[in-house]
Amino acid sequence: MPVKIRLQRHGKKGKPFYWVVAADSRSKRDGKYLEKIGTYNPNTNPATIDLNLDKAVEWLHNGAQPTDTARAILSYKGALLKHHLDGGVRKGALTQEAADAKLEKWLDEKSGKVTAKKDTLSSAKDKAKADALAAEKKVNDARIAAAKQAEADLIAAAEAENAETEEVVEAIINEDEAEAPVAEATEETPAAEGEEA
Repeated sequence: MPVKIRLQRHGKKGKPFYWVVAADSRSKRDGKYLEKIGTYNPNTNPATIDLNLDKAVEWLHNGAQPTDTARAILSYKGALLKHHLDGGVRKGALTQEAADAKLEKWLDEKSGKVTAKKDTLSSAKDKAKADALAAEKKVNDARIAAAKQAEADLIAAAEAENAETEEVVEAIINEDEAEAPVAEATEETPAAEGEEA
């Protein structure tokens, strides 16, 4: 029976979540499988991979062929390297301790790279957040300054209108005062004539 190490899709539409399984190559993609080896979540950055390294290497020793994506996942987690080193141990090219030391060194380097990537992503996210906050503050300051300028313009226009109104009122009062003595003089003359008569 040809065995494949492949991905079995789970999760909802638009948010895939995969199981890494050893299955008969003739079974359906999401159908019956022989053993679940791990999980793969591509929705996170970097992708979250949980793999049982010993089970994966055992299936590789038994002749299971990984698909392209499963091969990339196994390589990323070090299963293919361990399979290769175990082949060297079986042939007598190196000892088990040396193979374990090489694998441990490789896993440490890989975890360091993954940690560095996570740190870079988090610092980039923080920087983007700070830049967005600064841009928003700049826009808010410009909006406040524009509102203050508009209010000052409105107050200046109102003061100018009040000044014009006061000038018009003063002009009307001045006209009334200028007309009032003439009217009083005309009223006094007939009375004065009446007294003479």
